[in-house]
Amino acid sequence: MRTLLASLLLGLLIVGPTVSVSAAESEEGFVSIFNGKNFDGWVGNTKGYKVEEESIVCDPTAGGGNIYTEKEYANFVLRFEFKLPPGANNGLGIRAPLQGNAAYNGYELQILDNTAKKYEKLKPYQYHGSLYGLAPAKRGHLKPIGEWNEQEVTVDGDLVKVVLNGTEILNVDLEEIRSKPTLDGSEHPGLKRSTGHIGFLGHGDKVEFRNLRIKSLPEMK
Repeated sequence: MRTLLASLLLGLLIVGPTVSVSAAESEEGFVSIFNGKNFDGWVGNTKGYKVEEESIVCDPTAGGGNIYTEKEYANFVLRFEFKLPPGANNGLGIRAPLQGNAAYNGYELQILDNTAKKYEKLKPYQYHGSLYGLAPAKRGHLKPIGEWNEQEVTVDGDLVKVVLNGTEILNVDLEEIRSKPTLDGSEHPGLKRSTGHIGFLGHGDKVEFRNLRIKSLPEMK
């Protein structure tokens, strides 16, 4: 019995205490852009959002609105998780300015409940993962409402790529988009931008975001 107890104690000493490792810490080159506690490092309408269980939550009682990273990013890989309520509508701003409509003065990747009946007649470039007004994403890869989705967004020079739950749903060349009329027929001065803020563009629906981490990529020569 003493021999058995000694072996168990030795095993505990060798293994040591369990250490919790964040998603960013476990992925080489990635750093967290949300501390899970407050909006340090974020600007904009932070009063339209709240922090719950280490997640950014768009607050329906406060109207949502736009929040952005203080820091600007040019080329990067962004990974995060999100959860949609029924009928949800939000957006991911990339290379966005702090003023004006991010969908036109920067770029907006749609975050949307594609299954909602009220969205049946949207334009293809308005569904989830689409580059709003500019390029449609593939549909059918969102998890059921109420489950967490995983998304990876790569912005590298003129490449914009979105991988949703392991499936690539968008892969576009911005130079090709600039060479022809926009799908929505509107002016998009943001097409000239090569850097800007990352943000969430809320419309008052309780969309939740967590495990936000980013890896900066070298500038294109």
